[in-house]
Amino acid sequence: MKKVALAAAISLAASAAFAGSPEPVVEPVVEIIEDAGSSSQGIWLPLLVLVLVGAAVAASD
Repeated sequence: MKKVALAAAISLAASAAFAGSPEPVVEPVVEIIEDAGSSSQGIWLPLLVLVLVGAAVAASD
């Protein structure tokens, strides 16, 4: 009988604890916008290496 009374008390306490609906938490949406660089931005280093190699080859002759 004690177990039934304990179970009833726990179920009543649990239902009372969840009786109200909590306010929903709405988090703001953070958008990360990256600047789109020009398409020729990644070409400078290979061009510089090519010019330096060309200058080294021309200087060795």
